[in-house]
Amino acid sequence: MRILFADKFPAHWIERLEGGGHGIRFEPDLGAADLPGALGDVEVLVVRSTRVEAAALEAGTSLRLVIRAGAGTNTIDRDRARELGIAVCNTPGRNAAAVAELAMGLIICLDRRIPDNVAALRAGAWDKQRYSKAAGLKGAVLGVLGIGAIGTALLERAHAFGMRLVVIDKPGRDREAEAALDRLGVERVADAETLAGCVDYLSLHLPATPETTGIVDARLLAAMKPGAAIINTSRGELVDEAALVEAMNDRGLRAGLDVYADEPASPQGRFTSPLASHPNVYGTHHIGASTGQAQDAVAEGVVDVIDAFAGGTTINCVNQVA
Repeated sequence: MRILFADKFPAHWIERLEGGGHGIRFEPDLGAADLPGALGDVEVLVVRSTRVEAAALEAGTSLRLVIRAGAGTNTIDRDRARELGIAVCNTPGRNAAAVAELAMGLIICLDRRIPDNVAALRAGAWDKQRYSKAAGLKGAVLGVLGIGAIGTALLERAHAFGMRLVVIDKPGRDREAEAALDRLGVERVADAETLAGCVDYLSLHLPATPETTGIVDARLLAAMKPGAAIINTSRGELVDEAALVEAMNDRGLRAGLDVYADEPASPQGRFTSPLASHPNVYGTHHIGASTGQAQDAVAEGVVDVIDAFAGGTTINCVNQVA
Protein backbone atom coordinates (compact mmCIF):
# COMPACT_ATOMS: atom_id res chain seq x y z
CA MET A 1 0.00 0.00 0.00
CA ARG A 2 1.00 3.63 -0.48
CA ILE A 3 1.41 5.18 2.97
CA LEU A 4 2.03 8.81 3.97
CA PHE A 5 3.41 9.60 7.43
CA ALA A 6 2.52 13.23 8.18
CA ASP A 7 4.10 13.24 11.65
CA LYS A 8 7.23 11.88 13.27
CA PHE A 9 7.52 8.10 13.34
CA PRO A 10 10.35 5.78 14.47
CA ALA A 11 12.67 4.92 11.57
CA HIS A 12 12.94 1.20 12.36
CA TRP A 13 9.18 0.77 12.03
CA ILE A 14 9.18 2.58 8.68
CA GLU A 15 11.93 0.23 7.54
CA ARG A 16 9.81 -2.69 8.69
CA LEU A 17 6.91 -1.49 6.52
CA GLU A 18 9.17 -0.87 3.53
CA GLY A 19 10.50 -4.40 3.96
CA GLY A 20 6.92 -5.62 3.71
CA GLY A 21 6.57 -4.09 0.26
CA HIS A 22 4.73 -0.87 1.17
CA GLY A 23 5.54 2.41 -0.52
CA ILE A 24 6.38 4.99 2.15
CA ARG A 25 6.42 8.79 2.06
CA PHE A 26 7.73 10.34 5.26
CA GLU A 27 6.84 14.04 5.53
CA PRO A 28 6.62 14.85 9.26
CA ASP A 29 6.45 18.63 8.76
CA LEU A 30 3.13 18.62 6.91
CA GLY A 31 0.37 20.68 8.51
CA ALA A 32 -3.39 20.48 8.12
CA ALA A 33 -3.35 23.03 5.30
CA ASP A 34 -0.71 21.03 3.42
CA LEU A 35 -2.53 17.70 3.44
CA PRO A 36 -5.02 18.29 0.59
CA GLY A 37 -2.17 18.91 -1.84
CA ALA A 38 0.03 16.16 -0.46
CA LEU A 39 -2.21 13.11 -0.47
CA GLY A 40 -2.23 12.37 -4.20
CA ASP A 41 -2.64 8.62 -4.63
CA VAL A 42 -1.95 7.83 -0.95
CA GLU A 43 -4.04 4.93 0.40
CA VAL A 44 -3.10 5.18 4.09
CA LEU A 45 -2.46 8.38 6.06
CA VAL A 46 -0.75 8.20 9.45
CA VAL A 47 -0.90 11.23 11.76
CA ARG A 48 -0.15 12.03 15.35
CA SER A 49 -1.13 15.64 16.06
CA THR A 50 -1.73 16.90 12.51
CA ARG A 51 -5.39 17.75 11.96
CA VAL A 52 -7.17 15.86 9.18
CA GLU A 53 -10.02 18.03 7.96
CA ALA A 54 -12.74 17.40 5.40
CA ALA A 55 -10.76 19.12 2.64
CA ALA A 56 -7.91 16.64 3.01
CA LEU A 57 -10.22 13.64 3.09
CA GLU A 58 -11.99 14.85 -0.04
CA ALA A 59 -8.68 15.43 -1.82
CA GLY A 60 -7.45 11.92 -1.06
CA THR A 61 -9.10 10.20 -3.98
CA SER A 62 -7.32 6.89 -3.21
CA LEU A 63 -7.44 7.26 0.58
CA ARG A 64 -8.92 4.28 2.38
CA LEU A 65 -7.51 4.50 5.90
CA VAL A 66 -6.47 7.23 8.35
CA ILE A 67 -4.56 6.09 11.43
CA ARG A 68 -4.15 8.24 14.52
CA ALA A 69 -0.90 7.26 16.23
CA GLY A 70 -2.48 7.51 19.66
CA ALA A 71 -5.91 7.16 21.24
CA GLY A 72 -7.83 10.41 20.71
CA THR A 73 -9.27 11.00 17.24
CA ASN A 74 -10.94 14.38 17.79
CA THR A 75 -8.42 15.99 15.38
CA ILE A 76 -9.82 13.93 12.50
CA ASP A 77 -13.14 14.59 10.76
CA ARG A 78 -14.50 11.12 11.44
CA ASP A 79 -18.00 11.85 10.14
CA ARG A 80 -16.78 13.07 6.75
CA ALA A 81 -14.40 10.11 6.57
CA ARG A 82 -17.29 7.73 7.16
CA GLU A 83 -19.31 9.43 4.41
CA LEU A 84 -16.40 8.93 2.04
CA GLY A 85 -15.89 5.31 3.07
CA ILE A 86 -12.55 6.03 4.76
CA ALA A 87 -11.83 4.10 7.94
CA VAL A 88 -10.39 6.02 10.89
CA CYS A 89 -8.44 3.86 13.33
CA ASN A 90 -6.37 4.50 16.45
CA THR A 91 -3.96 2.73 18.80
CA PRO A 92 -5.73 2.71 22.18
CA GLY A 93 -3.83 1.93 25.34
CA ARG A 94 -0.37 1.98 23.80
CA ASN A 95 0.66 5.20 25.56
CA ALA A 96 -1.22 4.56 28.81
CA ALA A 97 1.85 4.14 31.01
CA ALA A 98 3.47 7.35 29.78
CA VAL A 99 0.38 9.51 30.29
CA ALA A 100 -0.30 7.99 33.71
CA GLU A 101 3.31 8.68 34.70
CA LEU A 102 2.93 12.34 33.80
CA ALA A 103 -0.40 12.63 35.64
CA MET A 104 1.22 11.11 38.74
CA GLY A 105 4.17 13.46 38.33
CA LEU A 106 1.86 16.47 38.25
CA ILE A 107 0.17 15.29 41.44
CA ILE A 108 3.55 14.95 43.16
CA CYS A 109 4.60 18.38 41.90
CA LEU A 110 1.45 19.98 43.26
CA ASP A 111 1.96 18.43 46.68
CA ARG A 112 5.68 19.20 47.01
CA ARG A 113 5.78 22.32 44.78
CA ILE A 114 8.77 20.91 42.93
CA PRO A 115 8.72 23.42 40.03
CA ASP A 116 8.79 26.35 42.48
CA ASN A 117 11.63 24.74 44.42
CA VAL A 118 13.65 24.41 41.23
CA ALA A 119 12.88 27.96 40.07
CA ALA A 120 13.94 29.40 43.42
CA LEU A 121 17.22 27.52 43.48
CA ARG A 122 18.01 28.51 39.91
CA ALA A 123 17.39 32.12 40.91
CA GLY A 124 19.84 31.75 43.81
CA ALA A 125 17.23 31.65 46.60
CA TRP A 126 17.21 29.20 49.53
CA ASP A 127 13.87 28.95 51.35
CA LYS A 128 13.55 25.68 53.22
CA GLN A 129 10.94 27.13 55.56
CA ARG A 130 8.56 27.94 52.71
CA TYR A 131 9.01 24.76 50.72
CA SER A 132 8.92 22.36 53.67
CA LYS A 133 5.13 22.69 53.79
CA ALA A 134 3.32 19.82 52.05
CA ALA A 135 0.30 17.71 52.87
CA GLY A 136 1.69 14.41 51.59
CA LEU A 137 -0.05 11.92 49.31
CA LYS A 138 -0.58 8.94 51.62
CA GLY A 139 -4.28 8.96 52.43
CA ALA A 140 -5.05 11.82 50.05
CA VAL A 141 -8.11 11.20 47.88
CA LEU A 142 -7.73 10.79 44.12
CA GLY A 143 -10.81 10.74 41.92
CA VAL A 144 -10.56 9.57 38.32
CA LEU A 145 -13.01 10.41 35.55
CA GLY A 146 -12.56 7.89 32.75
CA ILE A 147 -11.57 4.33 33.57
CA GLY A 148 -9.90 3.29 30.36
CA ALA A 149 -6.31 2.12 30.02
CA ILE A 150 -4.81 5.45 31.17
CA GLY A 151 -7.21 6.00 34.07
CA THR A 152 -6.58 2.47 35.31
CA ALA A 153 -2.81 2.90 34.96
CA LEU A 154 -2.98 6.06 37.08
CA LEU A 155 -5.04 4.29 39.75
CA GLU A 156 -2.37 1.57 39.93
CA ARG A 157 0.38 4.14 40.44
CA ALA A 158 -1.59 6.16 42.97
CA HIS A 159 -2.39 2.97 44.88
CA ALA A 160 1.35 2.42 45.33
CA PHE A 161 1.52 5.86 46.99
CA GLY A 162 -1.18 4.87 49.48
CA MET A 163 -3.79 7.24 48.09
CA ARG A 164 -7.49 6.65 48.61
CA LEU A 165 -9.06 6.01 45.20
CA VAL A 166 -12.58 6.92 44.07
CA VAL A 167 -14.45 6.61 40.74
CA ILE A 168 -18.04 6.88 39.53
CA ASP A 169 -20.08 3.70 39.77
CA LYS A 170 -20.88 2.98 36.12
CA PRO A 171 -23.40 0.26 35.26
CA GLY A 172 -22.22 -1.93 32.40
CA ARG A 173 -18.49 -1.51 33.02
CA ASP A 174 -16.78 -4.67 31.80
CA ARG A 175 -15.74 -7.38 34.24
CA GLU A 176 -12.02 -6.88 33.68
CA ALA A 177 -12.23 -3.20 34.57
CA GLU A 178 -14.37 -3.90 37.64
CA ALA A 179 -11.94 -6.59 38.76
CA ALA A 180 -9.06 -4.11 38.49
CA LEU A 181 -10.98 -1.56 40.57
CA ASP A 182 -11.75 -4.19 43.22
CA ARG A 183 -8.10 -5.30 43.32
CA LEU A 184 -7.00 -1.72 43.97
CA GLY A 185 -9.68 -1.10 46.61
CA VAL A 186 -11.32 1.67 44.60
CA GLU A 187 -14.45 3.21 46.08
CA ARG A 188 -17.49 4.05 43.91
CA VAL A 189 -19.77 7.08 44.14
CA ALA A 190 -22.97 7.96 42.31
CA ASP A 191 -21.98 10.82 40.01
CA ALA A 192 -19.35 13.35 38.95
CA GLU A 193 -20.47 16.03 41.38
CA THR A 194 -20.25 13.65 44.33
CA LEU A 195 -16.84 12.54 43.13
CA ALA A 196 -15.61 16.13 42.85
CA GLY A 197 -16.81 16.91 46.34
CA CYS A 198 -14.79 14.22 48.08
CA VAL A 199 -11.39 14.41 46.37
CA ASP A 200 -8.11 16.21 46.86
CA TYR A 201 -7.16 15.53 43.23
CA LEU A 202 -9.51 14.96 40.29
CA SER A 203 -7.81 13.50 37.23
CA LEU A 204 -9.46 13.52 33.79
CA HIS A 205 -9.04 10.64 31.35
CA LEU A 206 -11.89 11.09 28.89
CA PRO A 207 -12.03 11.61 25.11
CA ALA A 208 -13.22 14.94 23.76
CA THR A 209 -16.81 14.40 22.62
CA PRO A 210 -19.93 16.58 22.60
CA GLU A 211 -20.90 14.90 25.87
CA THR A 212 -17.57 15.49 27.63
CA THR A 213 -16.72 18.96 26.33
CA GLY A 214 -16.84 21.35 29.28
CA ILE A 215 -17.58 18.56 31.74
CA VAL A 216 -15.45 20.40 34.28
CA ASP A 217 -17.64 23.48 34.52
CA ALA A 218 -18.45 26.03 37.20
CA ARG A 219 -20.91 23.70 38.90
CA LEU A 220 -18.45 20.81 39.17
CA LEU A 221 -15.67 23.12 40.33
CA ALA A 222 -17.96 24.59 42.98
CA ALA A 223 -18.38 21.10 44.43
CA MET A 224 -14.63 20.73 44.99
CA LYS A 225 -12.97 21.50 48.30
CA PRO A 226 -10.91 24.72 48.54
CA GLY A 227 -7.33 23.90 47.57
CA ALA A 228 -8.25 20.72 45.67
CA ALA A 229 -6.66 20.17 42.26
CA ILE A 230 -7.69 19.29 38.73
CA ILE A 231 -5.30 17.10 36.71
CA ASN A 232 -5.84 17.08 32.96
CA THR A 233 -3.63 15.05 30.63
CA SER A 234 -6.48 14.20 28.24
CA ARG A 235 -7.97 17.05 26.19
CA GLY A 236 -8.21 20.75 26.94
CA GLU A 237 -11.80 20.86 25.75
CA LEU A 238 -12.91 18.95 28.85
CA VAL A 239 -12.39 22.02 31.03
CA ASP A 240 -14.23 25.34 31.07
CA GLU A 241 -11.01 27.30 31.37
CA ALA A 242 -12.61 30.61 32.42
CA ALA A 243 -14.50 28.81 35.19
CA LEU A 244 -11.31 27.11 36.36
CA VAL A 245 -9.41 30.42 36.49
CA GLU A 246 -12.26 31.91 38.52
CA ALA A 247 -12.27 28.95 40.91
CA MET A 248 -8.50 29.26 41.39
CA ASN A 249 -8.82 32.96 42.10
CA ASP A 250 -11.80 32.67 44.46
CA ARG A 251 -11.30 29.32 46.22
CA GLY A 252 -7.64 28.46 45.81
CA LEU A 253 -8.19 25.49 43.52
CA ARG A 254 -5.03 24.25 41.80
CA ALA A 255 -4.32 22.46 38.54
CA GLY A 256 -1.75 20.22 36.89
CA LEU A 257 -2.29 20.51 33.14
CA ASP A 258 -0.72 19.04 30.03
CA VAL A 259 -3.44 20.16 27.61
CA TYR A 260 -5.28 23.40 26.86
CA ALA A 261 -8.32 24.26 24.76
CA ASP A 262 -6.44 26.74 22.58
CA GLU A 263 -2.96 25.23 22.57
CA PRO A 264 -0.79 25.84 19.47
CA ALA A 265 -0.99 23.29 16.67
CA SER A 266 2.71 23.67 15.89
CA PRO A 267 5.45 22.12 18.06
CA GLN A 268 6.95 25.54 18.88
CA GLY A 269 5.64 29.08 19.10
CA ARG A 270 4.17 31.69 21.39
CA PHE A 271 1.33 30.71 23.71
CA THR A 272 -0.55 33.31 25.70
CA SER A 273 -3.03 31.68 28.06
CA PRO A 274 -4.55 33.08 31.29
CA LEU A 275 -4.90 29.48 32.46
CA ALA A 276 -1.43 28.18 31.61
CA SER A 277 0.24 31.24 33.14
CA HIS A 278 -1.82 31.21 36.35
CA PRO A 279 0.31 30.84 39.52
CA ASN A 280 -1.90 27.97 40.74
CA VAL A 281 -1.11 25.92 37.62
CA TYR A 282 1.79 23.60 37.00
CA GLY A 283 1.71 23.07 33.27
CA THR A 284 3.51 20.99 30.68
CA HIS A 285 3.51 21.22 26.89
CA HIS A 286 1.14 18.39 25.81
CA ILE A 287 3.90 15.84 26.34
CA GLY A 288 1.90 13.09 28.04
CA ALA A 289 2.63 10.42 25.43
CA SER A 290 6.08 11.75 24.56
CA THR A 291 8.38 9.09 25.94
CA GLY A 292 10.53 6.79 23.85
CA GLN A 293 8.74 3.78 25.31
CA ALA A 294 5.31 5.16 24.45
CA GLN A 295 6.23 6.26 20.94
CA ASP A 296 7.63 2.83 20.13
CA ALA A 297 4.54 1.11 21.52
CA VAL A 298 2.24 3.43 19.56
CA ALA A 299 4.27 2.87 16.39
CA GLU A 300 3.93 -0.89 16.85
CA GLY A 301 0.18 -0.36 17.18
CA VAL A 302 0.10 1.61 13.91
CA VAL A 303 1.96 -1.18 12.14
CA ASP A 304 -0.50 -3.71 13.55
CA VAL A 305 -3.39 -1.69 12.07
CA ILE A 306 -1.64 -1.47 8.68
CA ASP A 307 -0.83 -5.20 8.65
CA ALA A 308 -4.42 -6.08 9.52
CA PHE A 309 -5.81 -3.72 6.87
CA ALA A 310 -3.48 -5.13 4.22
CA GLY A 311 -4.83 -8.56 5.14
CA GLY A 312 -8.45 -7.46 4.75
CA THR A 313 -9.30 -6.70 8.38
CA THR A 314 -9.93 -3.30 9.97
CA ILE A 315 -9.06 -3.08 13.67
CA ASN A 316 -9.55 -0.25 16.16
CA CYS A 317 -11.96 1.51 13.81
CA VAL A 318 -13.73 4.48 15.43
CA ASN A 319 -16.09 5.64 12.67
CA GLN A 320 -17.97 2.44 11.72
CA VAL A 321 -17.34 2.39 7.99
CA ALA A 322 -19.60 -0.11 6.24
